[in-house]
Amino acid sequence: MENDLDYQVDIFANRLNKRAKHIGKWARRNAITCYRLYDGDIPEVPLVVDRYENYLHICEYHAPHKNLPGTPETYRQRMSDAARRTLGLREADVFYKTRRKTGRGEQYEKLADSRVTAVVQEGGLRFLINLSDYLDTGLFLDHRITRAMVRDIVLGLGEAGPVRVLNLFSYTGSFTVYAAAGGARATVSVDLSSTYTAWARENLALNGFSAGNHRFEVADVFAFLQREGGAGAKYDMVILDPPTFSNSKKMSRTLDIQRDHGELLASCGRILRPGGMLLFSTNRRRFQLSEVPSVLKVEEITRETIPQDFRNQRIHHAYLAERSRS
Repeated sequence: MENDLDYQVDIFANRLNKRAKHIGKWARRNAITCYRLYDGDIPEVPLVVDRYENYLHICEYHAPHKNLPGTPETYRQRMSDAARRTLGLREADVFYKTRRKTGRGEQYEKLADSRVTAVVQEGGLRFLINLSDYLDTGLFLDHRITRAMVRDIVLGLGEAGPVRVLNLFSYTGSFTVYAAAGGARATVSVDLSSTYTAWARENLALNGFSAGNHRFEVADVFAFLQREGGAGAKYDMVILDPPTFSNSKKMSRTLDIQRDHGELLASCGRILRPGGMLLFSTNRRRFQLSEVPSVLKVEEITRETIPQDFRNQRIHHAYLAERSRS
């Protein structure tokens, strides 16, 4: 029965309908327009469904050893149709992607060049998303709370004077936008991808922040940190949200966050001013914080940062650290 396609379509649609009613009320109360509707709730239906205002983004997490009912094309079409009908959306506004365990750093793979984009709102700010061309849209919903934390931290730090923020592995710059919204006098965003760096510039411009105060570097983060380390403590806040693994040819080495997090934290500690704050997060499910430099006082804040619309409580690990004042 559970391998029957009609059965899976029915239980998926029923679950999605219940979630839409429950989460929809919560989202409206909290002025949230982009949220997770379905998070692999039913083991037989390996989908993640995110709503970005009037658009739906569906990812199929297909394990090679498990056979889904029907042909892959039929399965995708039936599940997409069930979702759009349940939620009353147009077919053109539903985007379905398959995420297979083919390797690491897959968020950087381009799937198409359709350029279906939209501007969505979060926390009173605006962000450009791409619904068609990448596995991810450019706005990770699991970091909604951590982004708001960045704005609040920068606001607090600003009471003592101008704030300078560094965003490492900055992707499309959403953390940078929140830092700027918190009053950061200057930001530096570093990412290996020129595509995502250009996207980050667009996000800053969408929110009316002038490029003169916000610098972008297309660079290897390890090389950047080695260079910045010689300049001493100069940042009031550092945001460190690296991929789990990267073996990009643009880097002089591989990145494995479990192996390398101690080195990255130490490098960030050296460029933080006394009393400065570091937000560190990782999506590695089984991550263990094992190396912390003595200059940093670290607190795990994961439980506080997992949004209510996420069933997966291990979607990320998050830590907040303060640079010692002595």
